[in-house]
Amino acid sequence: MSRIHIVTDSTSDLRPEVLKEYGVHMVPLSIQIGDKTYLDRVDLEPESFLGLMEKSDELPKSSQPAPGVFKELYDELGKDGDQVLSIHMTGGMSGTVESARTAAELTDTDVTVIDSRYISYALSFQVLEAAKMAKDGKSMEEIVAKVDDIRRKTKLFVVVDTLDNLVKGGRIGKGRAMVGSFLKIKPIASLDDGEYTPVAKARSHKKVVDYLFEDFIERTKGKTVKGVGLVHAGGLAMAEPLREKIIESGFKDIDFDFTTPVISTHTGIGAIGFMFYTD
Repeated sequence: MSRIHIVTDSTSDLRPEVLKEYGVHMVPLSIQIGDKTYLDRVDLEPESFLGLMEKSDELPKSSQPAPGVFKELYDELGKDGDQVLSIHMTGGMSGTVESARTAAELTDTDVTVIDSRYISYALSFQVLEAAKMAKDGKSMEEIVAKVDDIRRKTKLFVVVDTLDNLVKGGRIGKGRAMVGSFLKIKPIASLDDGEYTPVAKARSHKKVVDYLFEDFIERTKGKTVKGVGLVHAGGLAMAEPLREKIIESGFKDIDFDFTTPVISTHTGIGAIGFMFYTD
């Protein structure tokens, strides 16, 4: 009987021990800082990256894996007739999912590619559920239907602490950044269906925490919370108090860690990502 192998990328924020436990295959993106190129979470860890980014005059650049990298993995996983389900970060932020789709057309392996429309643990919610179902012998159709359901019931917020990287990346002008810095504004944005959408502004870390916690309570009222993730780029001033509030509300199993350099490059130091999904 053929198996279904699960593939994802390094923006899923899954640690090596978790990948091994669930039998998930991870393809890393690459990060260029100056004239040096690193493989995300292979020879560059998220925490050490923040120090390198802080010292760099230019904004680091991230690159998706080449289709050939995916094809080589797909060929190996499918050599005995097994299937592959490849779930990746939103195509709105990277060409990773397109590289995977190109490779799926080139390989002889039966590969299904999914754009998760998310990043970080909001991506890994889909990946880990798919891995559990694959291990239980569920069909590709059943797994894809469940992954689609999880995506529809997921919410992800991103909060930046400084506007520096948004300016360097050309996302906002210097004038707006100066005003924002002067007023100590922390932009809160959602990532729904792969689109980065500003939803609120807060003038302190406490206001950010209050907004996100109140939203979490409102959206999960009368529902079963299936997963909560909190990642940060050194943003413990917001991440720690929010985690404490979530725990006090009754949900204690929170995924908590530094986020991938690919995400930190966009957000800058001090940012957080907060995500959850319900039944």
